[in-house]
Amino acid sequence: MSPNTRRVLQAILYEVFAIAFVAPVLSVIFDEPPGSTIGLAFVLSSIALGWNYVFNTIFERWEARQSVRGRSFARRLAHGIGFEGGLVVMLVPVMALWLNTSALSAFLANLGLLVFFFVYAIVFTWAFDRVFGLPESAVKHDEA
Repeated sequence: MSPNTRRVLQAILYEVFAIAFVAPVLSVIFDEPPGSTIGLAFVLSSIALGWNYVFNTIFERWEARQSVRGRSFARRLAHGIGFEGGLVVMLVPVMALWLNTSALSAFLANLGLLVFFFVYAIVFTWAFDRVFGLPESAVKHDEA
């Protein structure tokens, strides 16, 4: 699978599972009608989808320059922190506007989802790598 195809497939699958979880949870947490939270989940997902592709492109370029190959737990942890950190910066203002609340309130209300997505990003990427194999940037090559 080409690197671009892999990134697109990974991002789409990640977001499909995320929407299936987030929409009903947002409806319950914010006591909003499901139609509103499904709309918000799709908006958040669309932003996350674009960020997923951009972040993984940057991460894999960085990873390809590292002397140690493979995806250790530390590298997966760095991936999860980088991805989720960037996402928080983008999504909190959107949630605050959509839900008509302050950025601080949106951030505080989002903490549970942030924890979920932090773990989800690491576990999803691990599972995706197990099913589809590691990208070329992480493959260990034997030295001749």
